[in-house]
Amino acid sequence: MENKYDVIVIGTGPGGEGAALKSAKEGKRVAVVDDFSEVGGRCTNLSTIPSKALLHSVRQLSYSGQRYNSNFTDLLKNAKSIIGKQVTLRRSFYDRNQIDVFNGFASFEDAHTINVSEIGKPGQKLQANSFVIATGARPYHPQGLDFSHPRMLDSDSVLNLDEHIRSVTIYGAGVIGCEYASIFRGSGIKVTLVNSRDRLLSFLDDEISVALSYHLRENGVTILHNEEYEEVEVDDNEVTVHLQSKKRVRSDYLLWVQGRTGNSNEMGLENIGVEIDSRGYLVVNENYQTAQPHIYAVGDVVGFPSLASAAYDQGRFAATHLVFGKCEYRLVERIPTGIYTIPEISSIGLTEQELTEQKVPYEAGHAFFRDLARAQIIGEAAGMLKILFHRETLEILGIHCFGANATEIIHIGQAVLSQQGKANSLMYFINTTFNYPTMAEAYRVAALNGLNRV
Repeated sequence: MENKYDVIVIGTGPGGEGAALKSAKEGKRVAVVDDFSEVGGRCTNLSTIPSKALLHSVRQLSYSGQRYNSNFTDLLKNAKSIIGKQVTLRRSFYDRNQIDVFNGFASFEDAHTINVSEIGKPGQKLQANSFVIATGARPYHPQGLDFSHPRMLDSDSVLNLDEHIRSVTIYGAGVIGCEYASIFRGSGIKVTLVNSRDRLLSFLDDEISVALSYHLRENGVTILHNEEYEEVEVDDNEVTVHLQSKKRVRSDYLLWVQGRTGNSNEMGLENIGVEIDSRGYLVVNENYQTAQPHIYAVGDVVGFPSLASAAYDQGRFAATHLVFGKCEYRLVERIPTGIYTIPEISSIGLTEQELTEQKVPYEAGHAFFRDLARAQIIGEAAGMLKILFHRETLEILGIHCFGANATEIIHIGQAVLSQQGKANSLMYFINTTFNYPTMAEAYRVAALNGLNRV
């Protein structure tokens, strides 16, 4: 049958791509389905790639001294050019591996048949022995807020802004909220960041969280902690957020970035026995199988850790189990956190709070970027690298980085932290010769600083 496949993957983000390519390379006849007009899923078209491209543009403007003379719509144009390049690259992967690509919304008619519908076109039925659902997640919209109004934005619709704005209120100070606070403020827009908690990104090491708050405020971001909205008023000219504390925040636009919901609705999954939790996430076992063993789910649609890098691995692992009936690989226990604020943040392992609660005898070593020759050369003096290690064994317990290229720098520490026994030791950084001048030299400086405390 022409429309019968071994594997159909629904979604072409990192998770879907990983599953499709692995299945095809193992000799399976594979098709992918996506309701985006181009491959790449939300990661490429709406979230990871656009936001990081925007941040890079803001940094470049800062370096050139034009930081507050930019136009947000011009920055969006650059981001969209990057999206185009990524789409072309990702499409070539499917073409080279003879994977059929279907555009449209996929819904299950039965456990082995989906209907692919596209607006204005008749539906098309596809069948497969196995499926991998990798449909991702979307911004959560609370009841009572009108997101059809052009001044009400979420992390998807913000990419459609077609005018230069003067002010924005960001409701939600998670990773996405903090990243967009950096983007907007870096392009000269007045930003108010509303946080429902008592500090930013409470999962981070305290020292890093405090540093982020300081730098955002230093750059002109107004941060309101411990605040919840009571009502949102919107008209043709502005948005007013009424907070429960009786504060009022007025701005040109409201960007709502509080919460995500799995893209599982209207797919007919309930009718075939696939379990969906209250947040729209699919329930899977350790092999990424749903209650229907031949239907797998990976990436943001299954919830934690909701990272593009992890989703790609999940897709490969699911496809391995689908093809061979087993998979000996799992996501690594310690996945680095990468937050693309200005400056960047990245960390791996335990925080000082966690070590204190667990009563682990630890010590910390610091390297401040202002003291590194490379940081001085490139004009990136803000930031630091912190190494947490066991006082007696010198085992590396956690690494936390704040500053330029933090998301790159962290991988050196990740490689050492993942080693077993004596290979995971502070002495590695002390006895290793680093290129000079480099940002990586921060590891040697921090290690020596820490050893001097023991």
